[in-house]
Amino acid sequence: MVSDAGEAAFLFIPGARRYSSCMGAIAEGLRRVLELDRELWHIVVLSLEVSFSAVLIATALGLPLGALLAVKRFAGRRTVIVLLNALMGLPPVVVGLLIYLLLSRAGPLGELGLLFTPGAMIIAQSVLVLPIVAALARQALEDAWREYEEQLRSLGARELEAAFTLIWDARFSLVTAVLAGLGRAAAEVGAVMIVGGNIDGVTRVMTTAIALETSKGDLPLALGLGFVLIAIVLAVNAAAQLIKEAAQRRYG
Repeated sequence: MVSDAGEAAFLFIPGARRYSSCMGAIAEGLRRVLELDRELWHIVVLSLEVSFSAVLIATALGLPLGALLAVKRFAGRRTVIVLLNALMGLPPVVVGLLIYLLLSRAGPLGELGLLFTPGAMIIAQSVLVLPIVAALARQALEDAWREYEEQLRSLGARELEAAFTLIWDARFSLVTAVLAGLGRAAAEVGAVMIVGGNIDGVTRVMTTAIALETSKGDLPLALGLGFVLIAIVLAVNAAAQLIKEAAQRRYG
């Protein structure tokens, strides 16, 4: 009886120790977040700059592209749509490798000196986000085009004018496409690791820092960055939803 109890206690202690260690790492991670740890928040700021810049570029290019595909009819349109949808699942490491080859010293854009800089990371993320924004925008705007096509044509709107009219009319619905792109950019690891190099204080962002610090065993910093990343994504999505609901109540 005593032997069984002793064995149970022996088996329980390692689990309790692991649980205590895990909770300690979580508490330390939260402490570093709340105390505005300089290293942690420098990584956060750089991450936001890179991700939001990439999403802004992808949105500026992707929304007009999606709108034109929704409005314009031409030979090979279905092929282009299928290709665009396929590009939504681009492997990040492949994109990172291609951008690396373009920006390396032996590449055609090597003279720009962008490799292992935030600029290279923005380019890589823009390439990954662009198909997502364009494809989702095309789907949303094609439905709007079916509804307003006759009215816009009767007003003499050309295809380009009709495309931008649809973007403006469906701007609140297109928030979903932009948020999907932001989610892809914020969660990206492979491509930014290849073209950015994960250089401390230069190109280290939240996702690459989480991967690195986990491999080093610095779980508090990795968890702290994870908490911040989740909080940012939740805050952005909540704000976008509130803006969309407020706009729908006001404009119908």
